[in-house]
Amino acid sequence: MPDKTERSFIPVRFAVLTVSDTRRMEDDRSGTTLAERIEAAGHVLADRRIVPDDVEAIRMAVELWCTDANIDAIITTGGTGFTGRDVTPEAIEPLFDKRMDGFSQVFHRISYDKIGTSTIQSRATAGLIDQTYVFALPGSPGACRDAWDGILKDQFDYRHMPCNFVEIMPRLAEHLKRGG
Repeated sequence: MPDKTERSFIPVRFAVLTVSDTRRMEDDRSGTTLAERIEAAGHVLADRRIVPDDVEAIRMAVELWCTDANIDAIITTGGTGFTGRDVTPEAIEPLFDKRMDGFSQVFHRISYDKIGTSTIQSRATAGLIDQTYVFALPGSPGACRDAWDGILKDQFDYRHMPCNFVEIMPRLAEHLKRGG
């Protein structure tokens, strides 16, 4: 297995979407947590927005970013619970070309170590929309830290072995080349 130092770091371009009816950039601690971690890891924060807890607003932002060649991955924060306003999974899961079930499972495993059985109140999800990775995280800074530090930081580091998201990015469109 190659050492991490044998590969060069490749920055990934991220967009961060906070889903909230009450947050503004000035008090968006979860979005800020993600933005700071993305940049500290050497990646690019290509865009950051806040939209209300509304299926169409969430979907519109995600679909727009998925068509932007300058964005490789989207992380949403907020709207993954069970209250009436929590609609992020409903907004993005129908758009997934491929689901990433393992993300939710690993996220819940990490979360369980921190908050115990309360992790079942999260509907964190992830998938691939066209060639863009999309992750939906809970709206707490702690959940954003757990997901980034425990999963995403390594998976978006080309030097991480034995495999990572960055090394398969050039192959995400293979279905287009073979006609479906």
